Amino acid sequence: MSQSKTVPTRRALLRAAAFAAAVTGTGTGTGSRKAVAATFGEIKQRGHLVVATEDDFRPFEFVKDGKPTGYDSDLLDLLRKSSAMDIRQEMIPWTGLLPGVASGKYDAAVTAALISKDRQQFLDFSSPVAEATDYYVKRKGDASITGIKDLSGKKLGCQTGSAMLARLPELEDMLKQTGGKLGEVVQYVSYPEAYQDLAIGRTAYVVNTIINLDSLVKERPNVFELGQPVSSQIYIGWAVKKGNAELLQFLDDFLLAQRKNGQMYALQAKWFGKSFENMPQHFESEI
Repeated sequence: MSQSKTVPTRRALLRAAAFAAAVTGTGTGTGSRKAVAATFGEIKQRGHLVVATEDDFRPFEFVKDGKPTGYDSDLLDLLRKSSAMDIRQEMIPWTGLLPGVASGKYDAAVTAALISKDRQQFLDFSSPVAEATDYYVKRKGDASITGIKDLSGKKLGCQTGSAMLARLPELEDMLKQTGGKLGEVVQYVSYPEAYQDLAIGRTAYVVNTIINLDSLVKERPNVFELGQPVSSQIYIGWAVKKGNAELLQFLDDFLLAQRKNGQMYALQAKWFGKSFENMPQHFESEI
């Protein structure tokens, strides 16, 4: 049985739940750590950078044949080649990632973290590494859902502490415009759990980014079917502790160089089937 919990659907509670989970690291033990992050000078002195990536968030990062793989892992390989520092990668569940960076346990989160207003309060984000818009996915052949209005009142799945959870008020507004309402929200530690519950009918749909859902539908076309967008446009970036300006500049210089030489776009085409060559160099979210 998947580990999940239900939450109220009111706008304030959705935002509070997502933000609190990200800041405190509920259930991870990182929230109680003193927030002391190494400066870039200290990182260079010790000779290695410690980054955290999620353990199962295809196609950005996952484990295959016992080794880290995915879009972010490929970018990390390029960073290793271009840097004199050792890059030490730890793959952990999503719930510990951003709290781990905020606490100083990890220097950076090299993961598919959507840039959001709430997260910008305690983290600084790199130049975007991908574009993302939230969509819904449903069970293949579910005739009860043909569009946004049909999502009204139906139980949905989303990841705990995710920006997708924090952006559900946008979907709530869409539903209100059709006379509907957001249904019960079930939070999951990881998206594979959410997809499993969707497949067996415990939820009616799951909300995630178009990149992730495209990958899911391609892998399991007889089980899932892609729906429509349920959010405005947003971008994904790597994260460092708020105020760690030199480390952020180091990552930005690398990422922008990979845009200029075309390698970032080649990796996007490899993993996403499309590239995002019109991304801004810097992005701040108002949502």
